[in-house]
Amino acid sequence: MSKRANNEGSIRQRPDGRWEARYSAGYDSGTGKLIRRSVYGATQAEVRKKLQEIVTGIDSGAYIEPNKITLGEWLDVWQEEYLNGVTLSTQRSYSDKIRLHIKPAVGAVKLQSLTVPTIQKFYNSLSRGDKPLSAKSIKGIHGVLHAALKQAVMIGYIKTNPSEYCTLPKLQKREIVPLSGEETARFLEAIKGDPYEAIFFVDVFTGLRQGEILGLTWDCVDFENSQLVINKQLLKEKKKGGRYILAPTKTDKARTITAASSVMQKLREVKASQAFAAVRAGSAWSNPEGLVFTNSIGGHIPHHTVYKHFKAIAGSIGLDAARFHDLRHSYAVASLQSGDDIKTVQDNLGHSSASFTLSTYAHSTDKSKRDSAARTEEYIRSLTSGA
Repeated sequence: MSKRANNEGSIRQRPDGRWEARYSAGYDSGTGKLIRRSVYGATQAEVRKKLQEIVTGIDSGAYIEPNKITLGEWLDVWQEEYLNGVTLSTQRSYSDKIRLHIKPAVGAVKLQSLTVPTIQKFYNSLSRGDKPLSAKSIKGIHGVLHAALKQAVMIGYIKTNPSEYCTLPKLQKREIVPLSGEETARFLEAIKGDPYEAIFFVDVFTGLRQGEILGLTWDCVDFENSQLVINKQLLKEKKKGGRYILAPTKTDKARTITAASSVMQKLREVKASQAFAAVRAGSAWSNPEGLVFTNSIGGHIPHHTVYKHFKAIAGSIGLDAARFHDLRHSYAVASLQSGDDIKTVQDNLGHSSASFTLSTYAHSTDKSKRDSAARTEEYIRSLTSGA
């Protein structure tokens, strides 16, 4: 027995006792033939309800064609077809998060079966166990999954993005502890004679990221105009046996820094020293990228080697907790407190916006404001002292 339901689809009871509703899901774009689908249920009422929901969805344009693709399969497609506009370093970062965290936990779940509780449980699991991830790391993983699911919504694979409604752990912003003027002076004294003295010296007065200073090349050093063009960074591929490569900057944008004369003089000394090293190394010398800072035969200097030297020097002067990145913070704070405007500091640091620079170094700008108020008070007194 077959019965029409609101002139849309048909309902019948199958020989096995189950009820079946058939409906039209449009036409195949390749063949032009009518696409027929079926839903099943234990009772006629159950099937009628399913059919009505589908028909309503088709009429409103909210219907999603059923598919069996898993989240893991979709993530593979997304990486291959939809990430062409992002930098190589971003692609690597996304791939690592998918491979190490998302796929092992929820990759086998069908894309259309993915729910908010499933994703929430996954996020919660990341903060537990033997090696819990930080709130920042979990937020990064969420960013990748959210972007992939957003694309799935846009092309009609799923109705809504379930990751949109999950709760993430609260970020605990790490306190910035720049070196004081006195500590910076002690650090500059302590680095004298160290093999990487020039790296540390230049970084103190330019605020470059570690990858940026290790990836600096001579074609980006303009001695005549005292300028450095920062357009790449030295990165290590995040995989077993990964190579060091030159990649775009963190923001994928080049910037130009006008450096102090002492910085340019230090770079002149590096260039002269490198020329001597090349002669001494002879045929063993190889620096095809034209790196400014190299080892004794022209090769790149690994991040961990520089960091090890930095920690040893910092520890020798009582700054055991200091990180290499704190040199960047120290430069930023010193610039702001010396009166540099926020836009100049933003440009020199390569931040995406001035608001980010302001929020990051709010404590420093507060001091600058107090100093400005004090100078204004002195000016007022100079004008009114004779009244």
